[in-house]
Amino acid sequence: MPGKRVQFDDETWQAIDAVARERAKTFQELADEAFKDLLKKHHQPVGLKAALKESVGKKEKKGKSRSRGRRSASAV
Repeated sequence: MPGKRVQFDDETWQAIDAVARERAKTFQELADEAFKDLLKKHHQPVGLKAALKESVGKKEKKGKSRSRGRRSASAV
């Protein structure tokens, strides 16, 4: 597993450390949660299973938008 170093200012580190203690989690667990949320926000799947699921979801959305059809002029 690749590792990276990150630097925080003192105030940010104290806030992260407080959250870790309140929730009884390690820094690694908090980082995993934060990066998972970040990737989800930007629709970036992690792993083959997630990529396939994302792909199927996009195809289903396209199919639904096409099945609605156009509104007739009399409905406006």
